[in-house]
Amino acid sequence: MLKIGLIGAGHLGKIHLKLILELSDYFDLVGFYDEDKENSAKVSAQFNVKSFGSINELLQQVDCVDIVTPTLVHYKTASEALRMRKHVFIEKPLSETIAEAQKLVSLTTEADVKVQVGHVERFNPAFQAALPYFDNPMFIETHRLAQFNPRGTDVPVVLDLMIHDIDIVLSVVKSRVKKVSASGVAVISDTHDITNARLEFENGAVANLTASRISLKNMRKSRFFQKDAYISVDFLTKELEVVRMQDVVGDADPFDIVLDLGPNKAPKKIFIDKPELQEINAIKEELKSFYDAITQNVSPKVTVEDGCAAMEVAIEIIEKLKQNQIHF
Repeated sequence: MLKIGLIGAGHLGKIHLKLILELSDYFDLVGFYDEDKENSAKVSAQFNVKSFGSINELLQQVDCVDIVTPTLVHYKTASEALRMRKHVFIEKPLSETIAEAQKLVSLTTEADVKVQVGHVERFNPAFQAALPYFDNPMFIETHRLAQFNPRGTDVPVVLDLMIHDIDIVLSVVKSRVKKVSASGVAVISDTHDITNARLEFENGAVANLTASRISLKNMRKSRFFQKDAYISVDFLTKELEVVRMQDVVGDADPFDIVLDLGPNKAPKKIFIDKPELQEINAIKEELKSFYDAITQNVSPKVTVEDGCAAMEVAIEIIEKLKQNQIHF
């Protein structure tokens, strides 16, 4: 069992705290730190967990730490933990700037500890079930739309929402990004609230990503197109649909769905798979994965390098947006 501390007891931090308590076979929750003393007192009473007076005091008592602070202080908090050689779970995005992200990669190597970044959609059951079907997808389209919530507006929508899909795309397309295009609008907050980005990869793959935090309805869906297959992952409803095509050999069954491709081309038989998925808590699964990385001495499923790579693309998108910024 690992002694763990939590830093940041806001909305998401309290969810993490609750799940860590449920993972009592994995973690011993020593306590938490939150800079808001009034909130600390409430959370301590609600969960019957010790509130520490400083981050340093907490770090001295633990093997690892779960950082769920605002993005603006991710680097400061994580670097303090790494300098004390503590294993770190840090919520996405990894940091506010590329320089900070790259420094965290260096500090991780120097400390020789495990750092996992909280790109929780990697653990979504729909995405997990889709993994065996991916075979060099060449066109990807993602939509991550959310109703407005003041929480998270301290950063652009790219770092708030789109970065989830950036990480997913980078994990699926095994090629380097060669070109980034982007446009967006700041409607309500001081940073972009809706953004569309196009990523072009060296292998010819293209990803078109849209993120909005001013939508009337929520949507978190990605579509992957590859040779003879279309894969739809709904991260919100946790549903997967896979449409595959195969050449028709011999006479087709009258109940088969057959696509006629025209003269001189073999018809294709269409298969539609919509597997029934097991309901899981993705945050709980990523915390279990963090435990496994430490105790089994294996690489985290979402490494600090993965988090840095997603940040690099996200920041490049933001830079493109600044060149064409529109305000209402």
